[in-house]
Amino acid sequence: MILFPVPSGLQMRPMFHFTERRIEAHVCICFLAYKVYKELERIITCLDIKLSVDKVLDIAKTITTLRVHMPNNRSFYTKTIFLTDDHKTIRPLFEVEQGKL
Repeated sequence: MILFPVPSGLQMRPMFHFTERRIEAHVCICFLAYKVYKELERIITCLDIKLSVDKVLDIAKTITTLRVHMPNNRSFYTKTIFLTDDHKTIRPLFEVEQGKL
């Protein structure tokens, strides 16, 4: 088994697809995941958050978002809860407006 290390911590592993279309789709998905990872890394740097992408993703997994259906007007109320200091450290990532960075 040969692994190709990528400096960001992502690795490409052997794939077990047998048709050209599936192999191309798999590589496309891996490339897209890498681009999303690098974009998150760029945003973290722009916001001056002193954490790695992997650490930010680990913290984000523990954040809770509540979505409440309001029966009177059929709308939804959404609230993200930042409880710990780690949550508060990455809070600016949840407040970034599209196209601002």
